[in-house]
Amino acid sequence: MTTDLDSTATFAGQPVSSQFIGGEWREGRSERVLTDTNPFDDSVVATIRQATVEDVDDAYTAAREDQKNWAATGPADRAAILRRAAQILDERRSEIADWLVAESGSTRIKADIEVSLAIGITLEAASFPARVHGRIFDSNTPNREMRVYKKPIGVVGVISPWNFPLHLSQRSVAPALALGNAVVIKPASDTPVTGGLLIARIFEEAGLPAGVLSVVVGAGSEIGDSFVEHPVPRLISFTGSTPVGKQVGSVATSGKHLKKVALELGGNAPLVVLDDANLDAAVDAAVTGSFLHSGQICMAVNRVIVQAPVYDEFVERFTAAAQSVPHGDPAAEDTLIGPVVNDSQLKGLQDKIDQARQDGARVAVGGEITGRVVPPHVFVDVTPGMEIAREEIFGPMVAVLRADDEAHALELANDHEFGLSSAVFTQNIDRGLQFAQQVESGMTFINEMTVQDEAHVAFGGERNSGLGRFNGEWAIEEFTTDHTIGVTRLV
Repeated sequence: MTTDLDSTATFAGQPVSSQFIGGEWREGRSERVLTDTNPFDDSVVATIRQATVEDVDDAYTAAREDQKNWAATGPADRAAILRRAAQILDERRSEIADWLVAESGSTRIKADIEVSLAIGITLEAASFPARVHGRIFDSNTPNREMRVYKKPIGVVGVISPWNFPLHLSQRSVAPALALGNAVVIKPASDTPVTGGLLIARIFEEAGLPAGVLSVVVGAGSEIGDSFVEHPVPRLISFTGSTPVGKQVGSVATSGKHLKKVALELGGNAPLVVLDDANLDAAVDAAVTGSFLHSGQICMAVNRVIVQAPVYDEFVERFTAAAQSVPHGDPAAEDTLIGPVVNDSQLKGLQDKIDQARQDGARVAVGGEITGRVVPPHVFVDVTPGMEIAREEIFGPMVAVLRADDEAHALELANDHEFGLSSAVFTQNIDRGLQFAQQVESGMTFINEMTVQDEAHVAFGGERNSGLGRFNGEWAIEEFTTDHTIGVTRLV
């Protein structure tokens, strides 16, 4: 990879600073040029001429034309390309991690986790071609049987975010391709390389036929609606904020061409500490869950809800641990908190700090912001009505709330509009299970932090945290469609 403004950004010695459309690397048609910068030091990592609506149309047209041949490719051949892509991800782990650090501000710790997650979902997806099964049913009509065939949807449009750009693109791309679909990616403008162009290079090297995967890098204001409204894609897979996700869902389901949506949106994850919890384990999980990747994770711990008998002791231990969290240069091996991704994100966090103070929250851990590096912030004496307890934070900040008893802790955990991930700490597993089953969330973890993702297990949220599920059997359902055929034997 290079960071010289006059040179071409590369991956594995190949350029990654243009559009990838229909199997060709070429310039976008827009007059606008995206300057892709390192959020820690503002060095330029790539310059890319952006895509237009015409470029989007080219990508979708190529996808439609080439998808049928790809779907007709045997399952063993499709699986082999997925396995090769996973191998390339592993072989280039160090270079990919460098890109994640430079482009998204990922710390080394987070970058390594992200590459591992991307490898995991790619290997899981490689098993999908052999796991797609139709069904045969008896019919109520004599001499007839009912067959339900499971088929690829066709073309999938993927809109990916900047926080885990590689993994959260690959989480949709790999299953969709494995199941015989073609894919067009629109990566976030903050991470066009790690969120799309790098993936295109990997699949190109893995032997994916031209046209089956395209990447269009462009401003949402210029191509966003057309990417969703276009008549070709039958599914739009979006990962990002709840407000934008609602807009995507509205456009996809109310336009001239109705299509499915898979939406993985925001969160406000509670970590509940009951009065019999192992406090050492709870503190460790709260620190990592709150501050990994500067808290810029949809599953990050936003609220720690602590039952009254252990509240004071937990706060004392947690604040001591938070004060020692390494923050600064994301390239340093032990850094947990690096820069936030851009100035808009930074301004939003500054506003949240100011609002929390105005609302009466006490800053138990804080510090001066340096550049885009926000040190760990812990707010205590937080009440449920404060904005810091109700809104997704998406930064290295966490609110601590006191619960009168277990019932109150459950009430506080469910007192918000989201429902992605959650956690509860207790040394009584049965108690933990009973509590977890009452949490209004797509995922709950007992005695673990909220940031968890395993490629074979359902991932997704309830309420304003999204629609649908990713991973494993659930991804097979999302990226296929059912075709019922009745067969009547004439006698």
